[in-house]
Amino acid sequence: MTFSRLAKLPCRPAARRAAAVLSTAVLAVLLGAGLVACGGGTSQLEAFEPKRYFALGDETSSLEPNGRKFGVNGVDAAGRLDCASEPNWVQQVAASYGFAFAECNPGFLSDTNARMLARPGATVADVLAQVETQVAAGGFRDKDLATILAGTNDILALYAQYPARSEASLMADARATGEALARIVNRLVDLGVKVVVSNVPDAGLTPFGIAQKATFNDIDRGALLSRLTVAFNEQLGVKVLLDGRFVGLVQADLRLQAMNRSPGSFGLSNVTNGVCTVALPSCTTATLVPDAAAGIYLWADDTRLAPAGQSQLAGLAIDRARRNPF
Repeated sequence: MTFSRLAKLPCRPAARRAAAVLSTAVLAVLLGAGLVACGGGTSQLEAFEPKRYFALGDETSSLEPNGRKFGVNGVDAAGRLDCASEPNWVQQVAASYGFAFAECNPGFLSDTNARMLARPGATVADVLAQVETQVAAGGFRDKDLATILAGTNDILALYAQYPARSEASLMADARATGEALARIVNRLVDLGVKVVVSNVPDAGLTPFGIAQKATFNDIDRGALLSRLTVAFNEQLGVKVLLDGRFVGLVQADLRLQAMNRSPGSFGLSNVTNGVCTVALPSCTTATLVPDAAAGIYLWADDTRLAPAGQSQLAGLAIDRARRNPF
């Protein structure tokens, strides 16, 4: 066993048993060099190249069987759907490894290597079902990479219960749901998967959140949505396995906040309105607001990202997957 392999030895019970068979002298040398540890190694000794990729989560990640996405869909000169145009973030992650999804495979790859498990409207509880469905269908294995983004639908469902329920009780549920997503990530790690998980964008800064703030005068409803987002994201960050050899955390909330503060720095001209004039997933580059381009809007509709937001999310996820010491 090489030193580089030992450095990546998982700190789970089976790994500890494997390490125990090495001689004391060898272990002493490796430990002295900092190559074997059970908490937070940060240097990448071998580039991780996944054999398969799984996209889990909600409509921000999903593709329909015909390749439509819940954002802005590209069309060709004849007005036909071009599923590879305006790719969502998981399509971009897959493409960075030379993979494609069966739902959008214009290159006709015989083995696409990317699996779509995300579904529109999914909650955190649904993501757990996505994991267990894959376990029952053949499971996960070494060299699998997964991305997860979910929680927005949970936050919106909690917000819809205000003011019938107190903010304190809603915040408690938001924290519990963030913790539940962390447990799902940790479950995948136990199954041998390398995971890139994104926290959720600030719901208070969405077009929906902005409209809620303008509509109600009981409290700042946008600020309430932001507080629910923070409660969810904080528990996700605290409870997820904090070991870069297994998990990479993407802070989508911070990137979207930066885009909101300084749109021009990201080539945006509108961060407060959706660019689509029809309901998703029917929105295409031919059904946008007059004189608008998909690339200069942050949002496709009230809560879902347009291509610029998707690309920012993809860049963060690819960087995390490439730079983490998986």
